[in-house]
Amino acid sequence: MGKNWVLQKKRDHYYRMAKRENYRSRASYKLKQLNDRAHIIRRGDSVIDLGSSPGGWSQVAAELTGDGIVVAVDIDPMIPIKGVKFIQGDMLQEETMERIEEVVEGKVDVVISDMAPNISGHYSYDQARSVELAEMALRAAGRLLRPGGNFVVKVFQGDLFQTYLKTVRKQFRSVKVHSPKASRAASSEVYVVCMGFLGGGKDNQSI
Repeated sequence: MGKNWVLQKKRDHYYRMAKRENYRSRASYKLKQLNDRAHIIRRGDSVIDLGSSPGGWSQVAAELTGDGIVVAVDIDPMIPIKGVKFIQGDMLQEETMERIEEVVEGKVDVVISDMAPNISGHYSYDQARSVELAEMALRAAGRLLRPGGNFVVKVFQGDLFQTYLKTVRKQFRSVKVHSPKASRAASSEVYVVCMGFLGGGKDNQSI
């Protein structure tokens, strides 16, 4: 990473705010803004945070749910957060799903995912990988969510985006696309906010 990138990051409003308010990443403000708008996470909820490291979304989820449960999951390690249970594992592995289910002991209220691919610089490839991760998150949500539960997932816009939206709309009462102010202006990322899971049948667990 060049010096210009480092300087730009240091000048970034949300990066500076995260440092000042002791959040682990500027992404914390994306979830805050999404929740202010849609009320995704409520007090007492059980929340699964997929692709959690370094923990910015987990911190916010723990604040919002209060005495609820937050389970963070990532293939990479994450420094512990008070009130958050961390599972290090690959979401493509059945073992990881089983470990999540053991911790929550039943269905959960909310699944959130800020997962993104490692950027290659080839946009069509990166967008396809982003949709693959979003599909994986949707499969997990279909397995973990209680009826009526909520789901938020990051996706890069592109050719495959509308197809993904059609799939999600079959599984939730309300589906809206938001771009929070904390997202960088040049970013193609959007967040699909899904409210009111319609149920956990087999059709809702596969794409």
